[in-house]
Amino acid sequence: MVSRSSALEDLAAEVAALREEIQIHNRYYYEEDNPQIADAQYDALLRELAQKEQQWLEEQRLALQAELTALQAQGGDIETWIRQQEIRQQLQDLTADSQSPTQIVAGKAAAGFTTVRHQVPMLSLDNVFNQEEFAAFFRRLQERLGEGLSLSAEPKFDGLAINLRYEQGVLVQAATRGDGETGEDVSTNIRTIADIPARLQAQHPPAVLEVRGEVYMSKAAFLALNAAALASGGKTFANPRNAAAGSLRQLDATITATRKLSFFAYGYGEIQGFALPETYTQFLAQLRCFGFPVCDWQRSLIGGVAAAARYMDELAAEREALPYEIDGVVFKTDAFAAQQALGFRSRAPRWAIAWKFPAMEKTTLVEGIDVQVGRTGAVTPVARLQAVEVGGVTVTNATLHNADEVARKDVRVGDTVFVRRAGDVIPEVVKVVVEKRPADSQPFVMPEHCPVCGSEVLRPEGEAVARCSGGLHCKAQRVQALIHFASRKAMDIQGLGDKLIEQVVENGSVHSPADLFKLSLADWAALPRMAEKSAQNVMNALEAAKQTTLARFIYALGIREVGQVSANLLAQHFRRLPELIQADEIQLQAIDGIGPVMAQYIRHFFLDAANLTVMEDLQAQGIVWQEMEVQEIADDSPVSGKTIVMTGTLAHFTREEAKAALEKLGAKISGSLSAKTDYLLAGEKAGSKLNKAQNLGVVIVDETHLISWLAEGGML
Repeated sequence: MVSRSSALEDLAAEVAALREEIQIHNRYYYEEDNPQIADAQYDALLRELAQKEQQWLEEQRLALQAELTALQAQGGDIETWIRQQEIRQQLQDLTADSQSPTQIVAGKAAAGFTTVRHQVPMLSLDNVFNQEEFAAFFRRLQERLGEGLSLSAEPKFDGLAINLRYEQGVLVQAATRGDGETGEDVSTNIRTIADIPARLQAQHPPAVLEVRGEVYMSKAAFLALNAAALASGGKTFANPRNAAAGSLRQLDATITATRKLSFFAYGYGEIQGFALPETYTQFLAQLRCFGFPVCDWQRSLIGGVAAAARYMDELAAEREALPYEIDGVVFKTDAFAAQQALGFRSRAPRWAIAWKFPAMEKTTLVEGIDVQVGRTGAVTPVARLQAVEVGGVTVTNATLHNADEVARKDVRVGDTVFVRRAGDVIPEVVKVVVEKRPADSQPFVMPEHCPVCGSEVLRPEGEAVARCSGGLHCKAQRVQALIHFASRKAMDIQGLGDKLIEQVVENGSVHSPADLFKLSLADWAALPRMAEKSAQNVMNALEAAKQTTLARFIYALGIREVGQVSANLLAQHFRRLPELIQADEIQLQAIDGIGPVMAQYIRHFFLDAANLTVMEDLQAQGIVWQEMEVQEIADDSPVSGKTIVMTGTLAHFTREEAKAALEKLGAKISGSLSAKTDYLLAGEKAGSKLNKAQNLGVVIVDETHLISWLAEGGML
């Protein structure tokens, strides 16, 4: 049996090791802007340390109490009495180490910057990670403040905390948070940020007003910065937070000025000659009047845990569409009187908490690098990972995109890497922690031959993607091509899923799309786990799919670069398949929306005799479509030549009706929103596209505009 003293020594050693590990990560994150682990893993380390420190305190208390009890029972001399007094004092002094990472704000001023001592400490925030933990925080508030308290909610920005000092309305100093007591003077760099006013917009400004907030880099600015760095062979950043921190802490302010940093205000430090309003929400309104940007997502909430959870869900649904990175929500008691009543702990206020989203980024190990072969023959390297949970999903693979990307990031087997997952996007490796690389690691080399069929892998000049040259001879391409052919937006063969297609390719009964229609009921029923009723359902779906449209048929062929919109353009323009097959590249490029690259792929597809045979075979199996009517396109309508994206539900039109009508007016209907989009037609329950359009400056119209356009075009 392990003695209590031995257990205490082991626990103390674990606490010391955790503290040392966290201090190392603090240095990488705060001082070098080069994190070695993801935020979620750092949070987990900090929580583990806090638990072990609490456990150590409790074990120490029990050990001292046991010794005191034994001495009291023993009675005895003066030395025994003195020891009893020492133990009582030790029990009284038994508190957390004030220098532990759990008790202090991490970070310190970097060399090269003048240090600034904050008149009012800049503290950190405690974190919760689920509704149960938030409910415990809210109960503590209620115990102190009573029922009916109002909370403020706003996004937790992923940037760098800054203190801006204004005297008589003029910006005189800007400092980073540092360790909470002392930060770096970054005044010159801060003055390059257009969002931050050099002078308060006030006729009678406060004698002293310290405004606190977050310097951040927008997603667009981050992508542009990394793209420019790639082009010049410079350093790329793992995420916008590190990019913002690295940009603000430049000794040369002219570099900071090129980085397009932004700012949101959300707090205050020292104040003289200024009376705070009653609530934080009112204070933010005052900051807006002074000229500071304040986040539009800030809300004042009444309703406790339920209201907070609804806000979390609402913001989480829009997270990907926001122009800046966030990693959770900050909740505060809205009334300043309540904040003052609750006060502070050593490193964080008692009146605020950060409820964090599930991590979108984690670090893990690369166990191998495989290559996958897609429908068009693209050979894509994929990192095989030690399983890690990212954003609530267990991730075991992450895309490496192409050979150039692997070489640029220098991803190797055995590396520790950052893996990011955003929304439904395939997880990707975003950074290698080179400091943890095994000494015997070797650079990855793309294979010269396809791992599926053995055909040569070719990389056309000027293209980033390497491709298998095997065509339909390659099973991987055959399977993916058939999956695309049967998909809902192509031939819509309901019930013919990926597994069934893999089985009929594997057993050799299907080599081309036409072969799907040649299989008998017995052929389908003979497949593993296929009852006769299921087989009949597949046969019925195949029969139904024979009645299609030219646009669907073109899209189903899987021509490179030809999506639904392009297939529709081709069908509308040529109306008959023979005319499309005979079209040369000049004729193809004459269609608005068909560029030279796409035209080249289309022409090459129809010059391939094997592809022509497949199309003839498909029509021989009974696939037909009605000849398309000539659609007269208005060239003088208000939306002629305009690109329109639709979102939400319309009251008087179906989506297809609105699309057809707008196309007759000469508009181009797109499914994806970009800065080149002219209009977003938004109906009821518009989704994230509405926010994205606002951020991109796209003109937003509703159904009344559609009706007006149709009336002006003589269609109503």
